[in-house]
Amino acid sequence: MQPIKKDELFRHLGDFLKSKGIELTNGSFTAPIQEGCDLLSDTINATQKTVEHTKTQVNEALDHLRQSIHERTAPKPTASPSPEPPGSGQKSKARSNPEEKPRAKRPLPKVKARRRKQ
Repeated sequence: MQPIKKDELFRHLGDFLKSKGIELTNGSFTAPIQEGCDLLSDTINATQKTVEHTKTQVNEALDHLRQSIHERTAPKPTASPSPEPPGSGQKSKARSNPEEKPRAKRPLPKVKARRRKQ
């Protein structure tokens, strides 16, 4: 966005009020209005700079975060790729250790029935 000039808001406000039938003439009440418009334009310009600066910082932090996630989740290279034995592509339900006993499932916790008040 382009920065707002000091007197730009005051001129636009004057044009708007003129279209509604109110004309801002040089007087004691126009000085505070012009000061308020100047303050508002300075605030808007400073906010725009801050938003742009913050946006670049956030983008840099996101890039760093993406890179660290990529480094941790990327597949690790193997020293030497070994050919897969035939039939290893199929899943088998056999346990890796035949002497290992299957684990028993935990029983579900019992839920106490609530008594209704009568």
